[in-house]
This record gives sequence, structure tokens and C-alpha cells, in this order.
Amino acid sequence: MTLLLKASDFDYDLPGELIAQAPAARRDRSRLMVLDRATGQVSHHVFSELPDLLSEGDLLVLNDTRVVPAKFSCRRRTGGRIEGLFLRELSAGRWEVMLKGAGRCKVAEELTLSEEPPTTAKLESRLDEGLWRITVTPPAGASELLERIGTTPLPPYIHRDHPDSRDRRAYQTIFASHPGAVAAPTAGLHFTEDVLSDLRARKIESTVVTLHVGLGTFAPVKIEQLDRHKMHSEWYELPAESADAVAAAKQQGQRVVAVGTTSVRVLETAAANGPLEARTGWTDMFIYPPGEFRVVDVLLTNFHLPRSTLLMLAATFCCPGSTDGIKIIKDAYAEAIRRKYRFYSYGDAMLIL
Repeated sequence: MTLLLKASDFDYDLPGELIAQAPAARRDRSRLMVLDRATGQVSHHVFSELPDLLSEGDLLVLNDTRVVPAKFSCRRRTGGRIEGLFLRELSAGRWEVMLKGAGRCKVAEELTLSEEPPTTAKLESRLDEGLWRITVTPPAGASELLERIGTTPLPPYIHRDHPDSRDRRAYQTIFASHPGAVAAPTAGLHFTEDVLSDLRARKIESTVVTLHVGLGTFAPVKIEQLDRHKMHSEWYELPAESADAVAAAKQQGQRVVAVGTTSVRVLETAAANGPLEARTGWTDMFIYPPGEFRVVDVLLTNFHLPRSTLLMLAATFCCPGSTDGIKIIKDAYAEAIRRKYRFYSYGDAMLIL
């Protein structure tokens, strides 16, 4: 059954005007579709109603990664400008980056990152699809240097010449604390302090994991046969305190509510080969129909791009162990389009029960 699934099974048509180009005026006033995966029925709400839609004893799992200002520009000695996107720090002063306009660059060439103080990037090695490894001199920490020279790495479907200060705040969850992501865990963008307070008042607690969202989150699956797709690896951490909280919730029959597909991947990675326990490392877990879930009971997520691994995960969650979730999620998306929900990173949310 798995071999018959194709990337094109996850296509859908979205009017361009429904791709959100800016955040909601207030985070928790975004719309929230609730999908009952058992029946396929949907209802329509605003995000501030989330505490009323969950149950006492539910445990939310939030991704506390922090987006770094990962976009930067650099200059060749010839004067040519090159646009860069930081992907990860391999070691002190060694980065993996994507460079746009570097087709004529050669290994060992030095690019200027900053005039004052003088900072250069030496091209160490060329990888696939525009990726490079570079050595930064002097070897400043990535977060520190990018705070000075970088800008917010908005997704390519947000058409804006230059991110502004509003994006620097809005494209960040209010609980972000561990720098390292190049894209926001977008389901978490809807939360406000008021929503968190209301959740606690209803005895709905939360705990945190970390997954540094990488470049692959934007990329549609290019290989038609899904079992041949290779996920980009992303660094994650499930702290002992969080692992204990999730394990206790499961033992007591309480629901684990994953906020975002990134939180799902942390939890399901940690539980893939045995009991859930504290772990850290790299995950390339690809969840697609007819996959199963060991930990997550409820999923809060945004509306995702066609052919994206995020959409495939949401479809799997709608009907684990089957391919029937593809129709369930596509029907829900069709309803969202009819009702003019806002899609993608700055868009609205969906709660799958």
C-alpha cells in the first residue's frame, strides 16, 4: 500500500490571495478550524477559544526553539553580492549555509560578511543544491554574529522585499528560548500570555521540547514515490522533565496535545524504539500514511503547502495506520478554502481531535 502513495496525492489548489502575507493583528485572533478525525466534521472558532476546546488534564507540548536572523548578504572581492541563509553551526566558526548567486564562486574564496568589525567567510566546500560549508573569521558564535548582520528568514511565499521589525517579533513564538531555527514552529505563533493563562486556569498544563526547524520545512517532496524521499535532519531535545510529564500524562490516561508537527516529530522520534525517555540528537523521521503514532493524541497545526511533509504528517494523524486520512485532510482543506482561511506560516490554525 505504501508503495502506491505518491507526492501528487497531496496536491491541492490554493488561491494565491489566501497565502497570508502578514501576521494577524493579534496572535490569538487568528481563526481555528477544529477537525474531528473520527467523523471528518469541522467547526469554526478563533484561537482564543482553544482553552474551551481542550479538556482538563490535557498536556500541551510546545517547541521552544528560537528563530535566528538567518538571512545575510556577503560580497565577493569583485564586488558581486551574494545572498546567504544560515542553516546550522557545525562547530565554532564553521557553518552550513545556502548561497544564492554563488555559481561562479570557488572553494577557498573569501567573502566579506561585515566591514566593521571585519568579518569574512571562507568557502570551505561546495555541497548539493546551493549548499556550502564556510569558515567564519574571526570565529564568532553564529547566534551572536547573525544578530548583528542577519535578518528574519521569512518563507519564500511571503513576498516582501525586506523583513521589518514587526517580522522580527511576529515570526517568533512568545515562548522561544533556544536559538537555532531558520523557520518558526508556526502552530506556536498563535499563543499569547492570555491564552496560556486561560489554559492553566482550566488545569491544562504545558511542557517544552526543542526542534530547530530547518530549511527542509519549506520544500515540497520532489520524488513522486514517497518511500524514496529523504528528510533533512533537524536537531532536537526532549528534556528529562518533559519526558516525565508526557509519560505521566499517558499513564494517567490524559491526552498529549502536540503544538505543531515539530513537537510531534520530537515525541515520536523519542518513542520510536522503546519507552519514551529524555533524548537529544538529530531526527530525519518522515511520517506519512499509513504511519502510526505512539505518543500524540491531539494535533494543533497550521495549514500546509501541497506536497509538503507537514501536510503528509497531518494526513497520517487523521487516520493512523491507513491512507484514509488523505481524503479527510483534503476535505477539511477544501472547506478552509471555501471559508477563506489564511494559509501557511502567518495563517490560521487547525486542531485535529
